[in-house]
Amino acid sequence: MKGASREEKLEHIIEQEKSLGEIQDVDVLLERILTEARAIVHADAGSIYVVDGPNLKIKYAQNDTRLKELSPGEKLPYTFFSFPINEKSISGYVAYSGEPLNIPDAYEIPEDKPFKFNKTTDKTTDYRTKSIYTIPLKTPAGKILGILQIINAQDDDGQVVSFDSDAELFINHFAQSAIKALENAYLTSNMVRRMLKMAEFRDPKETYPHVERVSSFALEIYDRWAFNHNVPMTESHKFRDTLKIAAKFHDVGKVGVSDVILKKKFPRFTDEERSIMQGHTCIGANLFEPPESFLDEMCRDIALFHHERWDGGETAYPGALDYRNFVIGEPLSPARHLCGEEIPLSARIVAVADVFDALSHKRCYKEAWKIDDAFAEIQSDSGKHFDPEVVLAFMQVRDRISAIQLAFPDEE
Repeated sequence: MKGASREEKLEHIIEQEKSLGEIQDVDVLLERILTEARAIVHADAGSIYVVDGPNLKIKYAQNDTRLKELSPGEKLPYTFFSFPINEKSISGYVAYSGEPLNIPDAYEIPEDKPFKFNKTTDKTTDYRTKSIYTIPLKTPAGKILGILQIINAQDDDGQVVSFDSDAELFINHFAQSAIKALENAYLTSNMVRRMLKMAEFRDPKETYPHVERVSSFALEIYDRWAFNHNVPMTESHKFRDTLKIAAKFHDVGKVGVSDVILKKKFPRFTDEERSIMQGHTCIGANLFEPPESFLDEMCRDIALFHHERWDGGETAYPGALDYRNFVIGEPLSPARHLCGEEIPLSARIVAVADVFDALSHKRCYKEAWKIDDAFAEIQSDSGKHFDPEVVLAFMQVRDRISAIQLAFPDEE
């Protein structure tokens, strides 16, 4: 918050307490925590990590200096790595000790300290990390949920300065609100994972890596689509948070499909069996009836419509039928095919994400396609199977999509 007074910063922190509490997805929340913490003290960069067993795993890294070098709408490369919780690294030390750490200059850490600053990233990106404030996101019970690291505080003239006592106060206060929001988001996340585990028991293809990839793809596609369409930030914040969760439920309706059909390998389906299988869209939609929130509505729309086609082609399903009267185990009733913007945006996005993931990974009935071939197939179906503007956004974030593939490999 460049140029803001002490009182204005405190008021902003109080406002953020409410907005953080409204975010339901853990990943979206972590990204927002990092963004807002940096804004409060006008910091150029930062990272946020989560505890993953004995390690810290990076979730998001931000750097305004590097971001300015990119074209409008581009993001920094998707980053994923982990390292041990111990005294050797700065973030590892903070997680190990449970105490915040304020470093005026990362290049001048006293020799008697157990932790060191790794200059590798600075050297490869031609960046100079100087002031660092690192704080544990620790619950009142002492559990560390993650580590928030803010880099290179700036004064009103944009010069890098140390984190003073006010900056520590602001970040520490903000962190308490972030911790409460994270605890609630983790409760939601755990409930979602249990529901999805039930679907995985029924359909081995609906694995955790698959749903994480699809939801992460969907978020990247939406972010670029929103940039291309100048969507206001307040609107995009709500949509992306909801989409990240709702996309995971795209095939949840398969819990209601018979194992005889669901797990059939060869020969493939008869026409009747295929129609019964396609009924998973209606089953999934009915799981969220009656909708009591925007999340329920989006989960319903994605489950019901992510197999529709932009051009309304004959292979699309289920069409404009009354899904509430669908009978489990019965074939779908004939219905008019939806097309174009009749299909909700969330479903149009997940359609691309889901098909790409299915193409690029092995299934019981097919081998994985080469990733370049999978991208080419999506692009060739632009304007036919898929919304052209969604495909455009998808291709614009190709590098991040490829990185997500590597971050969530299928379990052996």
